[in-house]
Amino acid sequence: MKAKTFSIITIALALFCTTASAQIRINNGKGSPLQKIMIAESAINSLYVDTVNEEKLAEDAIRGMLEKLDPHSSYSTPDEVRELNEPLQGNFDGIGVQFNMVEDTLMVIQTINDGPSEKVGILAGDRIISVNDTAIAGVKMERNKIMKKLRGPKGTMVKVGVLRRGIDETLYFNIKRDKIPVKTIDAYYMIRPGVGYIRIGSFGATTYKEFLEALMDMSETKDGKHKLLKDQFKTLIIDLQDNGGGYLNTAVQLANQFLEKGDLIVYTEGRAQKRQDYAADSNGELTKTKVIVLVNEYSASASEILSGALQDHDRGTIVGRRTFGKGLVQRPLPLPDESMIRLTVAHYYTPSGRCIQKPYTKGDKKAYEKDIEIRLKNGELTNADSIHFNDSLKCYTLKKHRVVYGGGGIMPDVFVPLDTMKYTKLHRSLAAKSLVVNANLKFIDKERKNIVAEYKDFDDFNARFEIPDAVIEDIYKEGEKQKITAKDDEEKAKTTEAVKLQLKALVARDIWTMTEYFRIMNETNDIVQAALKVK
Repeated sequence: MKAKTFSIITIALALFCTTASAQIRINNGKGSPLQKIMIAESAINSLYVDTVNEEKLAEDAIRGMLEKLDPHSSYSTPDEVRELNEPLQGNFDGIGVQFNMVEDTLMVIQTINDGPSEKVGILAGDRIISVNDTAIAGVKMERNKIMKKLRGPKGTMVKVGVLRRGIDETLYFNIKRDKIPVKTIDAYYMIRPGVGYIRIGSFGATTYKEFLEALMDMSETKDGKHKLLKDQFKTLIIDLQDNGGGYLNTAVQLANQFLEKGDLIVYTEGRAQKRQDYAADSNGELTKTKVIVLVNEYSASASEILSGALQDHDRGTIVGRRTFGKGLVQRPLPLPDESMIRLTVAHYYTPSGRCIQKPYTKGDKKAYEKDIEIRLKNGELTNADSIHFNDSLKCYTLKKHRVVYGGGGIMPDVFVPLDTMKYTKLHRSLAAKSLVVNANLKFIDKERKNIVAEYKDFDDFNARFEIPDAVIEDIYKEGEKQKITAKDDEEKAKTTEAVKLQLKALVARDIWTMTEYFRIMNETNDIVQAALKVK
């Protein structure tokens, strides 16, 4: 929902400034809560024994008020606002590289196609060691500080120093910054004959456009013309696992593709906000296509709006585990210094009347944050029978009148238990110390050219490539240095198998795209495999 500047904020600020400049007067009457806040701030700023930061006082006061409310009302500084908005807005200004840090040095994983860095000749595998003649390698500079140096307004120039394998001297490139697209769809491909797969990472400003482009890219062509998805696909799998949400309107746009004109998608309602309905505005292109939606305990907000709408209309099959349960509507309230309050003003409800929001205690954010951990301990992630619903929250789907429940999150039609034994303790420990990721970066840096020369395409790579045993042994040696060892041969064997698959997927990602990563990993993803069995 778009941010609006509310006059009450402007009035309050004007009143505050007028009051703060006047002499402090103690009001023996009750006064208003706003007066109390202004008097307290003015007294502290004028009379406190030590110097105080007035801006921080105001921020602390705002945070203090909000933290006593629900878990999702929040205050963000100007920098935090920019960081929060960037993934959803669809672009940012920069040089157009994907990178990771290898031993305190920035290594380019990929350049953005037709982006600023690619245009001047930056290559995957290059190490950027300086920005505008300031060293960024070997100085333990924080990742966010490096990003700030590389980013800047569109049209401005930045000079980078680069080390390239096989070349002794440092190379220098002058790069003109430009708009860099931020993709919200992680992967899409034909996972089986007649079955399309699209993984949506978040619901941003460009997601709907990306979704339509993915459908076209997956469709066959004849005489240079794309066939419509509904004419050739029997099933579409939409993967929302780990998707924390985003823009409401984007979820509505996507739901509109599958529902008939007039079908209710979601409605919002709050104490001071009247009910607002969001309905399908026209017959979508995919109203006859079988749709399966994948969710887990980290699917939230807009993910729950889309899956809840399709489930309530008996339009799609939801596969996975009960979703997070984030059904509170935040309205952005921008402040003059570009900071922002995100204030909860309403609840989300699915078409059958289910409230998506899970229960919470006001002011107890710690308990709220431990909800997933509590679910695991109670067996709710591993056994559907451990999930109990209150009969008073019973609702019915709108066409087949199946029973569904409110009270927090979307319960899937097909429950897929969490396999807590899938990854060994050894694997989790190695991954937590970044030993697997670091091994991949070193391997791809050394072998990229050989892999590109050896395999004609991804299918060839997928069929024949295997991670060398020496790479795995190096990981175990690094682990031993940090006292990470296998408890027995069985654990080591199971870990080796899983790490090899993970590394193969990471190599595929770095040579091609995230789609190829998921093409490999999805073959062992329990929720994806369960979806492929849905009749």
